[in-house]
Amino acid sequence: QVQLADSGGGLVQPGGSLRLSCAASGRLSSNGVMGWFRQAPGKEREFVAVTRWNGASSNYADSAKGRFTISRDIARNTGFLQMNSLKPEDTAVYYCAVGARWVVGRMFLEREYDYWGQGTQVTVSS
Repeated sequence: QVQLADSGGGLVQPGGSLRLSCAASGRLSSNGVMGWFRQAPGKEREFVAVTRWNGASSNYADSAKGRFTISRDIARNTGFLQMNSLKPEDTAVYYCAVGARWVVGRMFLEREYDYWGQGTQVTVSS
């Protein structure tokens, strides 16, 4: 049983930064993955970033490359998404998720994840 608590969202101006956190109540497998998705108003949920829990691999959506960084603190069972140079189009509810394994070329798919956080609102506006 894994419960995820994502947090750290808020209101920021364009060009600003936020760091989102995802705290897991249970122990995460070294073979597993933690990902981030987001859902903007009126749009479907989309993939943002994913990391293997052992840190061997990370992938980013094109919209996140060069601006967002995914990381994790294994000892504290906590993952992070550092978001820099934020744009209004980044406005969305952000969700962290945990999956059992890394599957090459498939980690952008929601169905690869078994547990989800409640979501945290990120609003980028002047």
